[in-house]
Amino acid sequence: MAYLGQSFDTRFSLQFSPTSFLVRLGRREMFVCRDFRQRAYRVNPILDCSTGVQAGHLEILVFKKWLIILSKANW
Repeated sequence: MAYLGQSFDTRFSLQFSPTSFLVRLGRREMFVCRDFRQRAYRVNPILDCSTGVQAGHLEILVFKKWLIILSKANW
């Protein structure tokens, strides 16, 4: 069962993003939002993967616009 909800949590520093949502699938979370951060490196224009700001997180940047953060659920 998937739980859908608005998330303006401070753990990703994305609480000011108006178009964000969080999906929980069992023990995993998928946080989707618009990316507004300036990157210090050259970004792949289609799909770019990197480690997240916290341990155990994976960030996927799609079309230089949408940021998908995969992590474990904290509950």
